Amino acid sequence: MKWQGRRESDNVDDRRGMSGGQMAVGGGIGTLVIALLVYFLGGDPSQVVNMQQTTQPGTKREISAAEEQQAKFVKVVLADTEDVWSQVFSEMNKTYEAPRMVLFSDYVQSACGNASAASGPFYCPADKQVYIDLSFAQELSDRFKAPGEFAMAYVVAHEVGHHVQNLLGINEQVQRMRSQLSEAEYNKLSVKLELQADFFAGLWAHYDQKMKNVLEPGDIEAALNAANAIGDDRLQKESQGYVVPDAFTHGTSEQRMYWFKKGYETGDIKQGDTFNSSR
Repeated sequence: MKWQGRRESDNVDDRRGMSGGQMAVGGGIGTLVIALLVYFLGGDPSQVVNMQQTTQPGTKREISAAEEQQAKFVKVVLADTEDVWSQVFSEMNKTYEAPRMVLFSDYVQSACGNASAASGPFYCPADKQVYIDLSFAQELSDRFKAPGEFAMAYVVAHEVGHHVQNLLGINEQVQRMRSQLSEAEYNKLSVKLELQADFFAGLWAHYDQKMKNVLEPGDIEAALNAANAIGDDRLQKESQGYVVPDAFTHGTSEQRMYWFKKGYETGDIKQGDTFNSSR
């Protein structure tokens, strides 16, 4: 992705550089959701649930040049999402309200609960912020075998896709149905929500290329590889040796690739109704 020297977003809260001071995790729904996400990413959810509050302040951690370069990259990606979604919302006669991105190290507190880096990037609709520990970029490459800058761009665009859902009222509609559904039925609805965020990530890539000509050879393949690597079926197979479809929360590898690709190829937000699709 051609990003060096381009605009970096100012909608960033940089909390990096502090480590050692763990934060409290309550028993709220935010914690449970994050712990579930950790489980499906192959981590230990107890790391999230069992974190205890301490008054010991964090110690200053030096930020490497490589990490600072990664921070600049995600700030450029966030800036591009601002430009793209402002354009898309304008075409729908709506005004886009950009989210803030929180860069953190080790632990972070959000309006949806507290989390560790093990939870991976997430979006909190309660405070309209995207949370990212940049170590996830290395994890994508090393653990999930999904290298390339655009793999991380896809992750950022996916989380911003959840913000778009929040602005359009889609997330609220899904949450209202939660009490009416069984856990298995709600999981299916959650999958549809995640797949739509993948579609929105592809839609962003379509517009970003159209507006700024930023894509380089291999970028889309890197995003698809990342989508494939973090599919529920693949993660469950790797972590427990078998697949439990009723426990899916994000969709299969095939589904995630399909919807990202559809968003990228069509560039039509009307094509992103994952809720009424059999895919």
